This record gives sequence, C-alpha cells and structure tokens, in this order.
Amino acid sequence: MLKYFLSIIILIIVISPINLYAQFLGTPVEFLSAITEDEESKKLSYPSNVLYEPIKKEIYIIDGRGRILIYNSEFFPLYTLEKGDGVESPQGIAIDKEGNLYVTQSPSKENPNGRVSVFDVCMNLKREIILEGFEGSEKFTPNKIAVDETGNLYLSGNPFPGIVRLSNDGNFIDIISPQENGKKIQINGITIDLEGNIYLISEEESHIYVYDKKGRFLFRFGEKGGCTGKLSRPQAVAIDNKNDRIYVVDYMRHSVTTYDRFGKYIFEFGGLGWGEGWFQYPKDIAVDNEGRIIVADTFNDRIQILKVSELFIQQRNLAKVEGNETP
Repeated sequence: MLKYFLSIIILIIVISPINLYAQFLGTPVEFLSAITEDEESKKLSYPSNVLYEPIKKEIYIIDGRGRILIYNSEFFPLYTLEKGDGVESPQGIAIDKEGNLYVTQSPSKENPNGRVSVFDVCMNLKREIILEGFEGSEKFTPNKIAVDETGNLYLSGNPFPGIVRLSNDGNFIDIISPQENGKKIQINGITIDLEGNIYLISEEESHIYVYDKKGRFLFRFGEKGGCTGKLSRPQAVAIDNKNDRIYVVDYMRHSVTTYDRFGKYIFEFGGLGWGEGWFQYPKDIAVDNEGRIIVADTFNDRIQILKVSELFIQQRNLAKVEGNETP
C-alpha cells in the first residue's frame, strides 16, 4: 500500500504542469547571487525595499531595522544610513539624476509629521519636505516615492487614493487617481520609466495603471487571481530597458510575473520556497543596467540577484514558431 501511494506522489510530481513547463521550456531564471549580510557581516533582516542607481551602479536597500544599506554592483556593502544620519522610519527611496536620495519617512516621536528627507550625493541630510497644500495632507503618511527627469516627486500614501505629485521644493502640483466603477483606487507602488511613463500599482485591484509624463492615462494591465499569469497582491514594478520587459513582484503568490512593454503576459518565475530562485513574501524589485533582476526576498532575509535564462528564451521562441508554446 505504501509503495502504491509513493508511486502516485512521484507520478503527480513528474507530470505536474509546472514540471512539464520546466521540462519543455527550461527554467525561466538563473540564480546569480544573494545579499545576505550588512557591512558588519550581520544577517540582513527583512529587506522591504530595493533600488538600483544606474549611474554609480549601486544598490540601495531598506531593511527591517529602519536602515538604508548601500552596496556596489558586486554586492559589497559600502555604507549604512541610520538614525544618526537622519533616517528614522524609512518607507520608500528614490534617486534623481543628480544623485540626490529621497527617503519617505513615517511619523515618529521625534518627527510627528510624515515627510520626505533629501540627502545629497555624499549622503548628508540637505532638507526635509513636509507634505501640505492638498486635501488630506494632514493625515497623509507617505510610503513609496518616485522622481521624474525634471525632479518632480510622486508619492503614494496611506490612507490616500491615487498619488500626489509635488515639485522638487515640495509644492503641490496635482493628484493622479485611477478609478474603477467610480471608485478611486488606493495605490501602493510607483515606478517611472526612461520615457517618463508612470506605473501605479494597486494591490487592492491587482492592476497596474500606466500614465504618460503629463499624467494622461494610457492603459492598465494585470488580472486578479491565484494562478499562473494572475496577480494576487502586487507590490512593485521594475522596468527592464535592456530586454524590453516589465516585472511585477507578487507578495502573496511569492512570484515575479513578466510582461512585455504593452502589458501582455509573457512568463513568471518563483514560488514559495527557501532555495535559490524561490521567494517568501517578496516586497520589491529592481533591474540593473545588465538586465539582472534584484528582488527583495523579505521573509527569506535576503536580496536575490537573478537573470532570465537565455536557454529558456531560445526554447520559448522556438516553441512559439512551432506553435507549441505552453500557456
């Protein structure tokens, strides 16, 4: 009887759709490396945000101890910003084209207001932007942030529908607010691509809303669900300019879903696990100049660095030509 049940289990594993997909097209990504320690060689703790800076080729991480950790492109720790440097309760990070670092911070005992702290290229605190001048600003707690090529700031907050756009000196410009059936949507992530297009992530709706640089709606993509090609709780978007792809990290499906630049689903990778290429409640994602994918694998206490397998792409393209591609 035991032998019978073992045979059934092995058969299920061998012929499962995931394994058939892997056998037919290969593994979507290859594991390259992982960041697991800070500059004191202590274990990285619950990294929640990751940012890649393309000029200096540095990686910025917000960890569970309320710090900002900076690494070079070889994943060597360079510097840590913490409370003594003006970083108390960081929620989101962005860098402008001059190399200034913008940090959204939630209220604290020392600073009762939500704010944006601005650091210069030497990581010295330059100024604080207090959020005001728009309806609901007194309760607005900023989380994610993005900066466009002109230096304008884009902030999502809680509780707040849509995002707030500010000039670089903190003056209110406008609010961009997607709607579904007349209801304004809560936004929990923002990304801006090289063309200035704005990607707004809604965890609630499992949609990504795309606007142009003038704030005009272009299209949306993403479909709510718990199976392949669907989104459960999307957290962040990264744009792969080298390979013309969009990556969306999904907290509840422990995965990264890949789309083309028009929002058409291509493939996904990951899943709940602890080994290389697997995730446990990932929260953020970035892509470097080489097209390497950088994932904040939060509950695995690490940053994973991956790349899409060239063999997978070749086999996938061949399957498309032959009309045998799996869904």
